Amino acid sequence: MTPGPSARSIQRRQRRSGGRFQLNLVALMDVFTILVFFFLAHFSEFTTVDDQQAVSLPESLARQTPRDTLVITVTRQHILVQGEAVADTGASLNSPQSEISGLRSALLRARSDSAAADDDSGGDISGGTRGVDWEVTIMGDKSIPFRLLKKVMLTSSRAGYEHISLSVLQRSTNSG
Repeated sequence: MTPGPSARSIQRRQRRSGGRFQLNLVALMDVFTILVFFFLAHFSEFTTVDDQQAVSLPESLARQTPRDTLVITVTRQHILVQGEAVADTGASLNSPQSEISGLRSALLRARSDSAAADDDSGGDISGGTRGVDWEVTIMGDKSIPFRLLKKVMLTSSRAGYEHISLSVLQRSTNSG
């Protein structure tokens, strides 16, 4: 029985390559390169908001985009730092203390983690965390009492966060 044309061409290729198998990865590498560029180009466009349904933000006419800071979210049930529940809203509101202890310990832990990460990455004194003004952004439901918001701001300030921003929704300037 004589080999067919496809078998002959396979044998010829094997003789030319010395019997080694070769895999052409150029097409696969092109696909992965395109995916990497796509994710790099569109990564900065995505903004994450923790518990967006649980917080109804007040509106503002501000046009400045927010900076990337530590986020404290105050919902009707919990106070969260970077999405992690650290205190109960009702207990914090009814507490006679002016500070929220769970929030304070979470903020101090976040500061020390940030400082340790900067030291590990070789941050220098001029550009590292030693010269940084610590910032925090508070996302509070517009229905929470100001007494609770005041406690959150006081706790943040006493934990060393010198700049406190309130997160708001941008209101449309079109009237009519």
